[in-house]
Amino acid sequence: MSANLRPTGQQPTATYESAFLKACRREPVPHTPVWFMRQAGRSLPEYLKVREGIPMLESCMMPELVAEITMQPVRRHHVDAAIYFSDIVVPLKAIGVDLDIKPGVGPVVEQPIRSRADLARLRDLTPEDVWYVTEAIGLLTAELGSTPLIGFAGAPFTLASYLVEGGPSKNHEHTKALMYGDPQLWADLLDRLAEITSAFLKVQIEAGASAVQLFDSWVGALAPADYRRSVMPASSKVFKAVEEYGVPRIHFGVGTGELLGLMGEAGADVVGVDWRVPLDEAARRVGPGKALQGNIDPAVLFSTPEAVEAKADEVLAAAEGLEGHVFNLGHGVLPTTDPDALTRLVEYVHTHTAV
Repeated sequence: MSANLRPTGQQPTATYESAFLKACRREPVPHTPVWFMRQAGRSLPEYLKVREGIPMLESCMMPELVAEITMQPVRRHHVDAAIYFSDIVVPLKAIGVDLDIKPGVGPVVEQPIRSRADLARLRDLTPEDVWYVTEAIGLLTAELGSTPLIGFAGAPFTLASYLVEGGPSKNHEHTKALMYGDPQLWADLLDRLAEITSAFLKVQIEAGASAVQLFDSWVGALAPADYRRSVMPASSKVFKAVEEYGVPRIHFGVGTGELLGLMGEAGADVVGVDWRVPLDEAARRVGPGKALQGNIDPAVLFSTPEAVEAKADEVLAAAEGLEGHVFNLGHGVLPTTDPDALTRLVEYVHTHTAV
């Protein structure tokens, strides 16, 4: 039973009435809930201390360390939700893909996938492959109490881009060449990745995650027609696979202003919006029946407290009247962000939206 479901005939679970889950369900909230992408990370000195000397992927496979890192921003910033500390390539590593996360570069794949023979290397993911996820979430839900935990995974397109390019890419030339040049192989690759992603999210939900977020970090590189034809079926498959659990499903991408309606159509309950599109305009593009998440520019946090508050006011004003709103950045916390700026922002949003 998921941590956020209200079992028939029983009392609600601890997280069910949380402001975060209420907002995701588009219900009235006591205050606008806040969490930040990359809130557990390089901006926190306590994170740098516990991660010292431990490679990124190795740290994702150590349950007690994962639990500690996930909890750090909850303790410090008093955010309304924790997000599971991991990386989008963890399930790929777990099924035997030869990759590593290189500091200053990102995920690097030793043998890129560009042929049908390469596709055969992507086997199914089992819960045993990621036993450390189940263990870490067990530790976390025990400590979090009424604070929801968000599970997450990389969306099929973004995972495919890393696999095909061999690492991060600005232009995604190999990815697009495969998508346009061999649409059947592309469709089969994304379908396989949808299966792996679905399995990874199911492990997190069954272990106790109260919501899940699908990160499609690179999908903003696509035109809407290409997204609808070549990407949306795989993303929809992921959302459909976890629908039965009843947990809120969040869909987030960067530079996706032209794709917002389609991203909601893919099956998300909550659509993440980056800072480029105001939330009222995003709501018009997404249409009714969805909550929105976002969307202050992460770089604003380097300005004065007064400027941060003014930008927060803009976001809250644009969100006025939305069916549901989760306050967040328009992308992840930048590594050199002052943690105190995040703490102040959480307090400001909570205070100024309290009913």
